[in-house]
Amino acid sequence: MKTSRSLSLFGAILPILCCASFVPPAFAYHVYVTNEKAGDVSVIDGATREVVATIPVGKRPRGIRVSADGKTLFVAVSGTPISAPPQLDAKGNPIFKKGKDDDDDDDKKADKSADGIAVVDIAQKKLLRKIQVGSDPEQLALSADGARLFVSNEDVGTASVVNIGSGKVEHIIPVSREPEGVGTSPDGAFFYVTCETEGEIYVVGTATYKTITHFNVGGRPRSVDFLPDGTRAFIPSESAGQLHVIDSVNHKLLKTIALPQGSRPMCVKVSPDGKKVYFSTGRAGTVDVLDTATQEVTNTIKVGTRPWGIAISPDGKFLYVANGPSNDASVVDLSTEKEIARIKSPGSPWGIAVTLQ
Repeated sequence: MKTSRSLSLFGAILPILCCASFVPPAFAYHVYVTNEKAGDVSVIDGATREVVATIPVGKRPRGIRVSADGKTLFVAVSGTPISAPPQLDAKGNPIFKKGKDDDDDDDKKADKSADGIAVVDIAQKKLLRKIQVGSDPEQLALSADGARLFVSNEDVGTASVVNIGSGKVEHIIPVSREPEGVGTSPDGAFFYVTCETEGEIYVVGTATYKTITHFNVGGRPRSVDFLPDGTRAFIPSESAGQLHVIDSVNHKLLKTIALPQGSRPMCVKVSPDGKKVYFSTGRAGTVDVLDTATQEVTNTIKVGTRPWGIAISPDGKFLYVANGPSNDASVVDLSTEKEIARIKSPGSPWGIAVTLQ
């Protein structure tokens, strides 16, 4: 009788133990990759690392952001055709053709009707509409409240402030030539715009949408990211092979770090804990790692061909890298700082974003 009762009790407990042992993934997420030549966005399941959908969004998608509520993608699309990258001189600086100052655009053949921000419903995996935001949008950032987009208009030297709800451009801010990277400070009080041709960084206040100040880092700055506390920003200069440390309280250059030879840094991302900075190196084919405490490069991770956009998974365990010419996205394990997989994403991957949806 005692044995029978024990077995009965074990039988009652077993299902509970089995259920308790099943732990669903803490972070179910998807990765979104813009494919510049294909005109679409690849949707990658973060758990299986497989492409589960492809969303057409328009011509030449590049910069990509996720809305504050995680339900919408914003993708910069442009009708300016792609031209081959320029040759580099002995110092790694681009050699432009006479009358041109851009490395990949052909303005004379531009289809301006294709310019805008594609708005994508994440749940439906469907393009909803296109917001007109001015000429040749390349990259973008969200305001702290998620109500506005800050957009770089590369071929006209401006930044646009767009009300997402109304779809209207509320402010146009003159900056320097070839604005590209856009990043909002953690407190939302300002955003930076990196301008390639003359190496200028513009600081725009979000209370007035006027330029607070601007400063120079040189070397074709491509992007920007901030420490979580907002005290420092990091800006890579592609042609100079440098990473700049910025006092983002006083908006001043603090230090310039020379990167490993051959580096052409593009996109920069700060880890969620602020201890490391990751940046893609373009033609060098790597992602480099900077320790923010020592401000030294601690590792160089081999990835695909000419890596551009990078993004960190919500759990902070993996880094995803868009590799243009190799038509794939690298997955880097951040605990070992090694590439562990590549996922095919045909059409010249450019930008990348991650969401918990």
